[in-house]
Amino acid sequence: MALRDELLRSIWHAFTALDTDQSGKVSKSQLKVLSHNLCTVMKIPHDPVALEEHFKDDDEGPVSNQGYMLYLNKFILDKATGNFDLQDFNRMCWTLSSRKNLDQSQLLISDDDAFKIWCIFNFLSEDQYPLIVVTEEIEYLLRKLTEAMGGSWVEERFEDYKLQLNAKQQSLGAWELVGLVGSGHFSKGMDRQTLSMGINEVYQELIMDVLKQGYIMKKGHRRKNWTERWFVLKPNCISYFVGEDLAEKKGDILLNGNCSAEPLQDKDAKKCLFLIKSSHKSFEISASDKKKKHEWILAIQTCVSLLRQGRPAPHREARQKRRELRRKQQAEHDELELRMRELQLANEAKQLELENMRKALEEAATNAAEEEQRRLQTQTELQDRYRTDLEREQMVRKQMEEQVAQKSTELEQYLQRVRELEDMYRQLEDALDDEKRARQEEEVVRRLQARLLEEEATKRAELEEFHLRQQRAISETEAEKQELEKERRAKESALQAAMKQLEQLEQERQGALEQYQTVMKKLEDAANNTKTWKHKVAEHEGMLRQIEPGSKGQQLITNWGPAAFSDAEFNLRQKKWQEEKSQAAQAQQSLS
Repeated sequence: MALRDELLRSIWHAFTALDTDQSGKVSKSQLKVLSHNLCTVMKIPHDPVALEEHFKDDDEGPVSNQGYMLYLNKFILDKATGNFDLQDFNRMCWTLSSRKNLDQSQLLISDDDAFKIWCIFNFLSEDQYPLIVVTEEIEYLLRKLTEAMGGSWVEERFEDYKLQLNAKQQSLGAWELVGLVGSGHFSKGMDRQTLSMGINEVYQELIMDVLKQGYIMKKGHRRKNWTERWFVLKPNCISYFVGEDLAEKKGDILLNGNCSAEPLQDKDAKKCLFLIKSSHKSFEISASDKKKKHEWILAIQTCVSLLRQGRPAPHREARQKRRELRRKQQAEHDELELRMRELQLANEAKQLELENMRKALEEAATNAAEEEQRRLQTQTELQDRYRTDLEREQMVRKQMEEQVAQKSTELEQYLQRVRELEDMYRQLEDALDDEKRARQEEEVVRRLQARLLEEEATKRAELEEFHLRQQRAISETEAEKQELEKERRAKESALQAAMKQLEQLEQERQGALEQYQTVMKKLEDAANNTKTWKHKVAEHEGMLRQIEPGSKGQQLITNWGPAAFSDAEFNLRQKKWQEEKSQAAQAQQSLS
C-alpha cells in the first residue's frame, strides 16, 4: 500500500467525524483546524491563505468531501516527504474520530488497544469508501489474534457469527470491528492482559512490520563483552534496544541483498552462536537455545531474500494476494451475472416462441380431437370384438392351467414317493452294514473265546500232571521226606501262581463273554432293524425278501463263557478233581 493511500484512510476517518449531520460536508473552520493539525504532524509548512483561496467560491456553505480532496492532494499530500512519524499521524486522526464514534465503557480493552485495532482496520480495509473490512479479513485478524494469545481457533463459533453477519451485511466498519474485538466474544477464557498482549503482537506484525523480536545476546565491537538486547527485525533493518519497552535504542543493522546470517561454532563458553553480516559490520549473536538460533537465522535470511527480489513483507504480500483473489472472484461473479441476464433474455424469447407454438398446437389439437373421435368409435367396435375373443381364450387357458396344476400335483406326489423309497434304500443299506459289522465282531469274539478255552485246557492238563507227580512223590520213602517237603512247598507256590493265572484267565474269559453278549445284542438290534426296513420296503414294492441270521445249536454256558465239553464230562472232571484234592490233604497231614 502506498503512503498516500495509508494517509487518506486515516484522514477519511477524521473528515467523517467532523461531518456531524452526515451530509458529506464540513465547515471551513473545522477544515482549517484539520489541515493545520495535518501539516503540523507531517512537518509541512501550513498556508492558511491557500485554503481560503481554494474555497473562495464556497463562501455560502460548508465544503464537501470531493472539494476538500483537491486541496488535500495539492497543498498537503503532494508535499509529504515521509520524514514524519506515521504513528503520531494515525494517533491524531484517531483522536479526532474516536471522540464521536467510540464508547469506551462498553469495551474490555484500553484506548491504546482500540487505537491499534483501528490501525489494523485501515490496513485490512478494502480500496473503496466508505471503508469496510470484509468477512475474509475479519477471520484473518481473529485467527492471528487467537494465535497470538496462545488459544485455539474455534471454527464453529466464527461460522455462527458469519451467518449472523451475512444476514445483515457482509462487512464491518472500523468501530464495529473495534467493538467486536473489544467485547471479548472471540477471546472468552482470556484475561484482559492476554488480550492486550495479543493485540499488540498483531499490531507489531501488521502495522509496524515487525517480523520477529526477542531478547538475544550481542557481542560488542569495542569491549568485546556480551550484552543482552531486545532485537526487533523489520523487512529492511534490525534494531536493538535496552529493553522491550523500546525506550532506549542502541543501534540499527541495515539490511540489503548482500547481507547474510550464518551459524557459528560454539566458543568462549557461548553456545548457539550465529553471525549477521551487513554491508559495513558483522555482528556475533548468541541465542538462548538452538531453536531460537534457527528461527532468527531463518527470519533474517527470509528478509534478505525478499530484499533481493524486491518483494514486500510477507503479510503485506499476502494481503495483496487476498485482494487480487477477491477482485478476480468479483469479476467472475459479475461475468456470471451478465451471462445469467443473457440467459434470462434468451429464456424470455424462448418462452414467447413456445407460446406461439402452444397456440398452433391448440389449433392442431382441435382438428386432431375430431379425428380422434372417429378413431375412438372404430376402436370401440374393434375392442368389443377383441374382448369376446379374449374371454374365449381366457376360458381355454384356465382349463389348460387346471390340467397342468393337476399333472404337477401328481408329479410332485410321484417324486415324493421316489425320494421316500431312496431314503428307505439308504437306511436299509446302513442296517445291512451294521449287521455285517456285528457278525464280524461276533466272529472275532468267538475266536478269542476259543483261544482262551485252549489255554484253560492246557493249564488244567498241566495242573493234573503236576498233581500226579506230587502224589507219586509223597508215596516215596521216608528218607526223602524232607527234600520232598521242600519240593512240595515250592510246587505249592507254583501251584498257587498257576491258580492265580487260572483265575486271571477266568476273568479274561468273563470279559470275552461280556463282549460276546454285547456283540450278540448289537447283532440282534441290527437284525431287528433289518427286519423293520425289509418289512417297509416289502410293503412299498413287494420285491424284497426278509433276511434273517442263521440259527445255532444250544451251547453250554459256564462262568467263563461257552464250554468246550458237555455237562456229564464237566461233572466227571469235577468229581475227579475233588478226590485228588482230598488225597493231597491226607498226605500232607500224614507228613506233618
